[in-house]
Amino acid sequence: MKKRLPILLLLIVAAGLGAWFLHARSRQQEARATRLFGNVDIREVNLGFRVSGRVAEVLRDEGDTVKTGEVVARLDDEPYRREVDEARGQVAALRAHVQLLEAGNRPQEIAQARALVREREVTAANAERLYRRQEQLLSSKAVSVQERDDAEAAYREAEARLNSSREQLNLLEAGFRLEDVAQAKADLARAEASLASADLRVQDTVLKSPSDGVVLTRAQEPGAILQPGTTILTVSLKQPVWVRAYINEPDLGRIHPGMKVRVLTDTRPTSPYAGQIGYISPRAEFTPKNVETPELRTSLVYRLRVVVENPDEGLRQGMPVTVTLAE
Repeated sequence: MKKRLPILLLLIVAAGLGAWFLHARSRQQEARATRLFGNVDIREVNLGFRVSGRVAEVLRDEGDTVKTGEVVARLDDEPYRREVDEARGQVAALRAHVQLLEAGNRPQEIAQARALVREREVTAANAERLYRRQEQLLSSKAVSVQERDDAEAAYREAEARLNSSREQLNLLEAGFRLEDVAQAKADLARAEASLASADLRVQDTVLKSPSDGVVLTRAQEPGAILQPGTTILTVSLKQPVWVRAYINEPDLGRIHPGMKVRVLTDTRPTSPYAGQIGYISPRAEFTPKNVETPELRTSLVYRLRVVVENPDEGLRQGMPVTVTLAE
């Protein structure tokens, strides 16, 4: 019995050591599964003008903070303002032309045309009487054939002039054609669109920040002649701030979009940032070389995005961080 006691104690100790080893290994795997490694990812934007021109002023320098809608640079807008004045004058002229066509002819012009018709009616009637008289006298040989022909020609001419004046009166009373009015309105609409484009080009000579951020690079100075899209300032946006992290395939079931996490940096290991998982890639990839993780670099992982809820100046672009899953 005494010989079996040491063996029994050894078995109990071995069993305890095995249980402790399994428990420690399980805790280690859980800790590894609840810790993710990644880098801070902050968006940057290159600010530039949509139009070409000469830089009049750049109002911000590297390191300056900017607010949403704040003016950061301007171009010389004199050429574009002259385009606006020219387009505005064209619009005014075409609008007046449309109003003229819609209003029709003036009453005075119609009255003048009617008076001309009455005058030519009298002239035509007199020429007809003279022609009839000459026709009768020709039968009695009182006038020559030439005189009768001259009277007939005068009558036909007076009659043609009367018809012409009547047609002119009808045109004045009918007004302008609908097609002419439609074409004038289309010309006016095209001129108004050109004016709007000119106004937009003037607005585009003022460069504003699209969001709160910090100026990283000032690429141009006043006096420079720029083409559209040339970068003036590079701004690092303050919102949103993300963490690009990676998780192993066996641990993928432990996370889900919207899950709360904590983001730790080396400078603030005891003051984590709150965040949540916003995106999990559906495609596996190799761990990038800049991720500080103890796993093998060649192991397949899934990329995820963590949205930091309370970012501040302590988070910088590319900074390595540790993401821990909230209990």
